[in-house]
Amino acid sequence: MSKQVVASFQAKGHLIDSGLLSDALEAVQAAGATYRVVRLEIGKQRLDESQLELEVTAPTRKLFDRVRADLMSLGLSETETQDAQFAEVDIAGTAPEGFYSTTNLATEVRVAGQWLPVQSQRMDATLVDDNGVIRCVKLRDLQLGQRLVVGFAGIRITPFTTRKLQDGKFGFMQGGVSSERRLAAQVEDVVREWKRVRAEGRKVILVAGPVVVHVGGGPTLAAILRAGLVDGLLSGNALAVHDIEVSLFGTSLGVEIAHGRAAVHGHMHHMRAINTIRRAGSIANAVQRRVLKNGVMHACVQAKVPYCLAGSIRDDGPLPDTEMDLIKAQEGYAKILENAGLVVILSSMLHGIGTGNMIAADVLTVCVDIHPAVVSKLSDRGSAQSQGVVTDVGAFLSVLAEQLGVIVKT
Repeated sequence: MSKQVVASFQAKGHLIDSGLLSDALEAVQAAGATYRVVRLEIGKQRLDESQLELEVTAPTRKLFDRVRADLMSLGLSETETQDAQFAEVDIAGTAPEGFYSTTNLATEVRVAGQWLPVQSQRMDATLVDDNGVIRCVKLRDLQLGQRLVVGFAGIRITPFTTRKLQDGKFGFMQGGVSSERRLAAQVEDVVREWKRVRAEGRKVILVAGPVVVHVGGGPTLAAILRAGLVDGLLSGNALAVHDIEVSLFGTSLGVEIAHGRAAVHGHMHHMRAINTIRRAGSIANAVQRRVLKNGVMHACVQAKVPYCLAGSIRDDGPLPDTEMDLIKAQEGYAKILENAGLVVILSSMLHGIGTGNMIAADVLTVCVDIHPAVVSKLSDRGSAQSQGVVTDVGAFLSVLAEQLGVIVKT
C-alpha cells in the first residue's frame, strides 16, 4: 500500500497579478492532491513581489510525481531538496530514462550544495554538466558519456510573472487577446520595449509570414529593415518568394498588389521569381547584380540583417537560400536568436511557435495576427511571455513605422 507524500513548494514574484497562485492551486486539486498555504506574504508596494510556501499532500508517490511536475512547469520549486542526480548518456542522441526536460523558465541546478544557473535556457531540452557549467542541450545533440540531470531533485525554477498594472494604467500588453484595443496604443507599448531592448544591447528579431507581403506590408517592413532597427529576420521560403515576386512582377500569388486583380498567367509568377534567383545563385547575388532592386529580402541584404529561411515539404523551388535541412534551419534560427530581448511575430503561426520554443521566458514576445486563435496559440504552447495584438499585420506595420520614425517611400 502506497504511503501519502507531503512536500513543500515555494515561489516568488507577482503571484496574484500574473495568476500563478490560482494556477498552482488549481494544478494541485486537478491532480487529486490537497494543499495548505503555509505562508503567503503579499507585497505592500506596487513593485513588491509576493512570496508563497505551499504544502502539498498526495495520496501516492505516482500522483505526487505528477503534481510536482505540474507545479515545477509553472515555476514553483520544492523547498526541501538535495543535490541534482546525474546519469551518463549511453547512446548518442538519446537520454537516459527519467531525464529532466526543461521549460523556458530561468532554472538553477544544485551541484555539491551550490546552485548553478542554467545556460542557454530554452524549453524541451536536457540539462548537461559541461565541465561544471550546466547547459540546455537538445536530445539529438547529446554525446556519449555526457552527464545530464535525471529526476526532479536539485532543480530550482524562477517563475515568469508580471504585474497587470503599472503607474496607474494598463501595463505592457496586459489586457489579453482582444481586437478592441486601440492599435496606436498597443504599438506604442511595443515601440517602448523595442527601444529599451536595443538600448540594453539586446536584439530585436522579427518572425514574418508571407501574409506580410500579400496585404501590401512589404515596403513598410523593408523600410524598417533598412533603417537599421532590426537585428534578425526569421521566416520560411514563402515570404521570400512572394516578396521577390512583387519586386519582379508586381504580384503576390499572381494577384496585382496595386489593384488586387489576378494578373494574366499570374500563377506562373512565383515560379519565375524562384527561377530568377536560382539562376543568380542566391538572393545576395541577385541584389549585387541588380536583378533584385527592392523588397524585404533586398533590404535584408543591403542593411546586412541576418536572416534564416526554414524550408518545409510544401515549398516550391525552393529558393537557394532556403535551408531544407530542418535541423540546420533550427540551428540557424537559434544562432540569430542569441541575446534576443524582443521577438515580434508577424502573421506566422508555424515559425512563430518554433521560435517561441527556442527562447527563454524573459524574451518578450509579441504575436500580431488578424485571427485571435493564432495569437492565443503561442501562449497555449508554453510561451507564457507571449503578448497578442489582434489586427491586420499591414496596419500594424504602418503604425509601427510611424512610431519608430521610419519614412516609407511609396
